[in-house]
Amino acid sequence: MRNNWSGQAFPHPPGRRPVVGDLLGADPAAPLQSTMRRAEGLGPIFELKIFDQKFVFVTSAELAAELADESLFEKALSPALVALREFAGQGLFTAYNDETNWALAHDLLRPAFTRDAMRRYHPIMLAAARELFDTWDARPGPVDVSADMTRLTLETISRTAFSQDFGSFTREDPHPFIPAMIAALRAGQRKGTLASMPGSAMMARRIDRRNAHHQAYVDRLLDDLIAARRAGDDDNDDLLGIMLHSPHPETGQRLDDVNIRHQILTFLVAGHETTSGALSFALHHLSRSPAALQQAQAEVDRVLGPDPDVEPTFEQVPKLRYVRRVLDEALRLWPTAPAFGRSPRRTTTLSTGHVMRPGDWALVLLPLVHRDPAVWGDDADQFDPDRFLPGRSRGRLPHAYKPFGTGERSCIGRQFALHEAVLVLAQMLHRYDLEPDPAYELQISERLTLMPVGFELTLTPRVPGPAPAA
Repeated sequence: MRNNWSGQAFPHPPGRRPVVGDLLGADPAAPLQSTMRRAEGLGPIFELKIFDQKFVFVTSAELAAELADESLFEKALSPALVALREFAGQGLFTAYNDETNWALAHDLLRPAFTRDAMRRYHPIMLAAARELFDTWDARPGPVDVSADMTRLTLETISRTAFSQDFGSFTREDPHPFIPAMIAALRAGQRKGTLASMPGSAMMARRIDRRNAHHQAYVDRLLDDLIAARRAGDDDNDDLLGIMLHSPHPETGQRLDDVNIRHQILTFLVAGHETTSGALSFALHHLSRSPAALQQAQAEVDRVLGPDPDVEPTFEQVPKLRYVRRVLDEALRLWPTAPAFGRSPRRTTTLSTGHVMRPGDWALVLLPLVHRDPAVWGDDADQFDPDRFLPGRSRGRLPHAYKPFGTGERSCIGRQFALHEAVLVLAQMLHRYDLEPDPAYELQISERLTLMPVGFELTLTPRVPGPAPAA
């Protein structure tokens, strides 16, 4: 994955050094946020050179729209995603474009995200949220928002993907699968971070040896589950059931068991980290925006009525339009999957004059694209859900908002994530008043996705207000 760009030069931050390049200005604990700071004044496209690896970043909405043209560009795997392949293999997120399992899995799983499928998942989402609220109601004091949102979304995706309950709200200690999965993921992330350093192969082998038992446990648990479902009289219509029993409608092909394991891992990781981050950022911004919080609670009171314990019906979720705008705006400011890679299908000249050849790749840096003042205005750093009102969205530059990626490799579970997030956020706002710690300043952890850390809220039972006049 060496990114040569035929020796073309791009703007870069000051302070480049021989051998290490731009490494000294990077923050290894927060590489994305340090890259955002260093991008200031460098224009719509710039580079960071770390040892002999060139990272090219796109920060303007106009140039991002060029790269979103599917006739000219396709998904590129960054070194971080290449490292993640050892965990998730040819999953939907980590497969190369020419790997046949990606297209096969994508076609097989489309029915799992239709409106009828969402209707089947709706009660499962409600049940997981109910467990979370029962835990909160029985536990006084502030709650760790990000940790609890992560437990919630992990339970939701595990139950809908392969009917597995990890007991996140009933066990004293987490199910052993969860720390093993996290450890295996972190090992892949460390290897991706080290990939451009001299001696990275030796360090990667050491990381592999230390984490082999975690990877083996994760693989064994899922392989045993798949084998048991194949051997039994399985009529479950969860994601695993679809992959086990559905042939491709045109070719008749089926996924093998190893790739089914990779797809489950992909859904587990991507399906819970992104949604929990979106909910956490939305709650952070709402807790510091009294007017937005009041408007959101007025909407949920109008749609859900006076009973704070009522559960939204499937048909009510699309009516929560302001709640959806809150989530859209939270994902604009802090897209939980903060970048995606693009590579040309054939030699292509960008509007900047740079020539891109197959094998060259650029990372679209979404937190900066989503703050481009040419699209979002001079107040692009401010939280304003009404940016997504239809009247204000009409005429906006296409591809200026891409929290779920772009093109044929964009997130297949987008509707699942949004339905769950709107449902959960609406219930929380209906049941509780939010009291933040006034001394808290937003801190963001960079793992596979972005997530607030140290963010706590004190939740007090709320009496929904009367429905406002139309």
